Amino acid sequence: MLFAVYAATLGVGPRRAGDEGHRLVGAAAVTRGEWTDLAGAYRARVWDDWGGQPVRPVGEVVSGRRVEPYGIGMSLLVAPAYAIGGALAVELFMAAVAALAFVLGAALARRVVPDPWATWAAVLAALSPPALAQATAVAPLLPAGALLCAAALCALRARERPLMRNAFGGGLALALLPWLDPWLLIPAAPVAFLLARWTARRGRSVVALGSLEIQLASLVFYASLNERLYGGLTPLSVADPPATGASSLSEYADRLPRLVGAGLERDAGLLRWAPVVALVLLGAWLLWRSRRVRLARLVAEQRDAEHAAFLALAVCGAQLIAAAFTTPSLAGLGAALVPALPCAVAPMAWGLRHAPVAGWVLGALTLAGSLWLVVEGAWSASSDAPWGPIVRVFPVDGSLGATVVAVGAAVVVAAAVVVDLRRDELRR
Repeated sequence: MLFAVYAATLGVGPRRAGDEGHRLVGAAAVTRGEWTDLAGAYRARVWDDWGGQPVRPVGEVVSGRRVEPYGIGMSLLVAPAYAIGGALAVELFMAAVAALAFVLGAALARRVVPDPWATWAAVLAALSPPALAQATAVAPLLPAGALLCAAALCALRARERPLMRNAFGGGLALALLPWLDPWLLIPAAPVAFLLARWTARRGRSVVALGSLEIQLASLVFYASLNERLYGGLTPLSVADPPATGASSLSEYADRLPRLVGAGLERDAGLLRWAPVVALVLLGAWLLWRSRRVRLARLVAEQRDAEHAAFLALAVCGAQLIAAAFTTPSLAGLGAALVPALPCAVAPMAWGLRHAPVAGWVLGALTLAGSLWLVVEGAWSASSDAPWGPIVRVFPVDGSLGATVVAVGAAVVVAAAVVVDLRRDELRR
């Protein structure tokens, strides 16, 4: 069902431009047998094959080869589809991968709550504007989400049964992530740590070490190949300006408001475009409350649910840090947090189960925003969907409003925690 919906959005908005065009040029170079040099693909004007706008080369010429900061991971991933049916086949392949990502997200959510909450949370997240906008985009965001979800599921299975296939499967999924984007190592870190820790605590230290060896071997080969192809540890070494857009500690400190802006910023905030994701915050509070009252000691299944929710939230938190500090600017429609969106389904499902009325209201607003953008015929970050004129209350990236919202959100959370603690004391 998700694949059909995603395929139906192919005509919405401009496609095959910007970064997508460069990745398609890379895929064309691979099919031409020139995956280490893009010069031939540019001379052949491969964009004429998909009727796109001319793509201007970026990056540098290293050792006589034209290379770009996008790396070869995405090019290798979509090259088979490109060889079969060109750019259209690549977009359909990306739609299938996006659908798989949210199916895995539903499977992860079922380790926290039963159906129908897990499935409905996955559907609401999958039909949100950020997911629809990225579903057929030639970008690593949702493939990364699928790999993160797969690795998280393997880690949870290894915690229950530390078999080699579970630990090594998770290690392999994590090992592929930097090939799509080196910054994906940040959300991969908590999964890698917990995968090794849970496996080792079950008496399989050698298997845990093997899962880490798979990841380390991939990183060593990745860095060695990039040193030869791009003259640096990552393809970002040929980017101009620097990949993160910041070069000093003070410039990174100035990005602290982005920790809130990535959720609430007017054009790029994930919560602004997908209000249903606010259920993640409720899921985080439910996890905190469950651990504080030690429900896992009374209900055995609660311990497993807590571990699954914690792992999913750890991925979301790590991706938020990556989005805030490693990108020159936050991308529109919440794209910076999309890699964690499939994992976010788990805490969303927990929140939906405990607050169904609020969850359905937020879900309806999210679907209304998706429908609004589809009717407009473009995935526009400047649209008023789904709030209309009220959208102007959302802060602009880097503005004082973002800081005010951050402080206000912290005060609200602190007040909620204090009230909850006080209520428990009165009950006792």
